Amino acid sequence: MKILYEQATELLKKLIAIPSFSTEEAAASDFIEAFLRQKGVHPIRKYHNIWCYNQHFESGKPLVLLNSHLDTVRPNSQYQMDPFAPVIKDGKLYGLGSNDAGGALVSLIATFLYFNERKDLPFNLCLAATAEEENSGPHGIRCILDDLMPISVAIVGEPTQMDMAISEKGSMVLDCVATGRAGHAAREEGDNAIYRAIRDISWFSSYEFPVDPGQPRAVKMTVTEINGGLQHNIVPGECSFTVDIRFDHNYTVKEIINNIKNHTFCDLTVRPNILYPSVIACSHLLVQAGIEIGCETYDSPTSSDQGWLQLPSVKIGPGNSARSHSADEYIYLSEIEDGISTYIRLLESLKKLMASGKQLNSLSFVPQLEP
Repeated sequence: MKILYEQATELLKKLIAIPSFSTEEAAASDFIEAFLRQKGVHPIRKYHNIWCYNQHFESGKPLVLLNSHLDTVRPNSQYQMDPFAPVIKDGKLYGLGSNDAGGALVSLIATFLYFNERKDLPFNLCLAATAEEENSGPHGIRCILDDLMPISVAIVGEPTQMDMAISEKGSMVLDCVATGRAGHAAREEGDNAIYRAIRDISWFSSYEFPVDPGQPRAVKMTVTEINGGLQHNIVPGECSFTVDIRFDHNYTVKEIINNIKNHTFCDLTVRPNILYPSVIACSHLLVQAGIEIGCETYDSPTSSDQGWLQLPSVKIGPGNSARSHSADEYIYLSEIEDGISTYIRLLESLKKLMASGKQLNSLSFVPQLEP
């Protein structure tokens, strides 16, 4: 285990030093591919996505996907340290992508290598290091789903402090335009588009989608960008703003959009690449395997590549989501060690439950279906 941890830490340090912004992951993908080949694994590649199967793959066994992403956001202006210089200080490894999601990626790679040559597994393993997660791009995991062997269940590596997310919010973005009529500000001419936008923005900030008593908030809408006006003495004829929406299985995309259209006056466009919510029941065998080893379960408010999978999956990984996209990003070295240990124990626990005759299947999964 110590050797796996040391290898994973060194691998992460080298990945940090390779810029891998979304759509620009070629060098990082090259590095991961070469590393796996050096370990005797035979990776497959499409665009900047890398995946491989365990050495003793057996047709007919269920397939467990181990997935995390190798792309990062761009460093923000508040960085005090070099985002591409891996530095260890006070038990922390600093660097862009260390927490989101480099720690999870290298821990899953270490876990795959731990099980790769095992002949006693009741399931097959597929390791996938994928691209374009941060921008939900077309050349990320969704472009390889038809290329992968049929997946029974997935473990998606994201910073969750090794708690197990059994549900995850969906995500979509609206581009809204409020239209008025331009005029001279001094003469009180025109119809101010900013004032029109404010009315709709006020609705977005206060409206609550109805849910049954005691249920969590089903839809969260947040206005995140606004742009309007040309200069101080012109009444603006147009004001645009952006809305970030997170939603669960209580409402479909169509229901959400229809509700918005019935309450607002702006013209809206839904951006492509909608991520759908993910839910797996506590009765699912993988969740039970996690509970057996002491994993806490929770409902995640954030989105990830789970939204593209539309199959049973859990989100779990080392690191803390609160550090993601922050300046001087870091992960504790102890979190990487714990991540590898927990992933291994999770799969061993799954193996034990399957040995008792329980089946790994997709029956405890609720897909998001549009009417």
